[in-house]
Amino acid sequence: MPTITTKDGVEIFYKDWGSGQPIVFSHGWPLSSDDWDAQMLYFVARGYRVIAHDRRGHGRSAQVADGHDMDHYADDLAALTAHLDLKNAIHVGHSTGGGEVVHYIARHGESRVAKAAILSAVPPLMVQTAANPGGLPKSVFDDLQKQLAASRTQFYRDLPAGPFYGYNRPGAKPSEAVIQNWWRQGMMGGAKAHYDGIVAFSQTDFTEDLKKINVPVLVMHGDDDQIVPYADSAPLSAKLLKQGTLKTYKGFPHGMPTTHAEIINADLLAFFQA
Repeated sequence: MPTITTKDGVEIFYKDWGSGQPIVFSHGWPLSSDDWDAQMLYFVARGYRVIAHDRRGHGRSAQVADGHDMDHYADDLAALTAHLDLKNAIHVGHSTGGGEVVHYIARHGESRVAKAAILSAVPPLMVQTAANPGGLPKSVFDDLQKQLAASRTQFYRDLPAGPFYGYNRPGAKPSEAVIQNWWRQGMMGGAKAHYDGIVAFSQTDFTEDLKKINVPVLVMHGDDDQIVPYADSAPLSAKLLKQGTLKTYKGFPHGMPTTHAEIINADLLAFFQA
């Protein structure tokens, strides 16, 4: 399996398919690069080089105890782009991966980056603070950690069967295969990484990162996102970005790259080609 080793000795698994302009995908918590199957197949067929890694502690990457924070996530992504010597790359991040992309570009600069897209993404800040009154109370994320510690296997069944894909909404038609694939990806990773990752995605403030970014960024979000509520995320991120474009999807859930892949892929392609 293709891997790189980071400067602190962590083995990171990645996929690298095709040739052409590179698109680098950063997945959501607690999943893996497999969550991008629908996008990677679509874009490799359209002449792009598609790359996706498993975040440290996730998927097939090393299940290390430490470094489960946005600084390490961004540095690991930088190590991958440097190893592959990517130029003119487009970065696409979903959920926690959107935070990773934003922090990577702000922390490591834009010399290798052409554009970015963040989907259902956690920036600017998820947790409620005095400066972010529209955020979710810290107790919400504390409860996620409690559920994970009590029974990760049950928690990772309930989340995709309910709010992640909007399968708890009236008239929804849950896909057992999608639910099981979410569970499979989650259980491949390490409990410690996932436990710490809840703090990373909920308490990292990306406000200053967003302000630093100069490249065009497409901000895509469903207005029925039950994981990263729309009002306190996408519109705020788009305003903070110098070249941010907000695209709102009526009724789409958090997991829209899977549930509405055809629409999301076509909109991404139009943005890449613009």
